[in-house]
Amino acid sequence: MEDIRGIEKREETQGLVVWAVAMRPGKRRALPEEEAGRMKEPLEQMKARIRAKAEPLFHIIENLFRHKKLRCKGLAKNTAQLFALFGLVNLLIAKRRLLAFDSPIAS
Repeated sequence: MEDIRGIEKREETQGLVVWAVAMRPGKRRALPEEEAGRMKEPLEQMKARIRAKAEPLFHIIENLFRHKKLRCKGLAKNTAQLFALFGLVNLLIAKRRLLAFDSPIAS
């Protein structure tokens, strides 16, 4: 198993999940130039692309809305709160895009 930032060392995850975490950039560059390395590269690029699209949303929730930890109040309530936060993030991103259209273009 590759380095998955320590998750494979935790007892509660042993044998339960097959992790598909994108490699760190340094490890991707160090992949061998042989066939095995060339076959891993597209998969790693795909995983990195997915992560790059999802990370900004979590950044907004954690830093703009100050929601870094879940409180123990039940799965249904936590799920409802996260759905509301992700909905707000979508509105915020749409607002930024719409306001970008209104800005004057410098010539």
